[in-house]
Amino acid sequence: MIIFQGVSKEYKTNHHAQTALNDVSFKINPKEFVSLVGKSGAGKSTIIKLLTGEERPTKGRIVFGSFDVTKLKSNELPKMRRHIGTIFQDFKLLPEKTAYENVAFALEIAERPQSEIDELVPRALDIVGLSQKTNNFPREMSGGEKQRVAIARAMINNPDVIIADEPTGNLDPINSSEIINLLLKINELGTTIILATHNKEVINLISRRVISLDSGQIIRDEEEGKYILF
Repeated sequence: MIIFQGVSKEYKTNHHAQTALNDVSFKINPKEFVSLVGKSGAGKSTIIKLLTGEERPTKGRIVFGSFDVTKLKSNELPKMRRHIGTIFQDFKLLPEKTAYENVAFALEIAERPQSEIDELVPRALDIVGLSQKTNNFPREMSGGEKQRVAIARAMINNPDVIIADEPTGNLDPINSSEIINLLLKINELGTTIILATHNKEVINLISRRVISLDSGQIIRDEEEGKYILF
């Protein structure tokens, strides 16, 4: 599904090279739930940006399904990105659209017919437990509810992979636990999940594969890992 092969990423700042990733290699199989952990600056966000094609590696190769990401031209990236759903720490909902409209918007961009939108959006909102909030605007919802809308939006196009970038960063422990359980449920339905997080409690509870990063390098990769950093 996903292969990083000897991937390095350097940023040029004031005539100096800053290494964000250094010779990173790993594979993620279909239907896996993988957590990327590490302190700020460890390389988690860089891996996500490289996988989605937002950034290009300085060296190495990245493969996502049938796509060689490192060789894709800018106009070819949207086709690949249709296979990826993304969830952000700050939700990134459209404030003047209801929960229903925020989720439907992802289908409208993909030019899906109205009949599909009418069928799929209520189903997605039901899966995330928000059937009663269909017509609510983001300002009328709690942080946990907003993140559920974001999850419904991420899964609406039935992506192969959902990337959750610090999805519990703005949530209290109870809402954090509910969001992670929801991601586990989506994973059980067959979607690969990549979770980038600082949340030690979350990682230690779910007992799934953990890739630990430090200073742009993988320091551990364990099948049922814990949040252990030195």
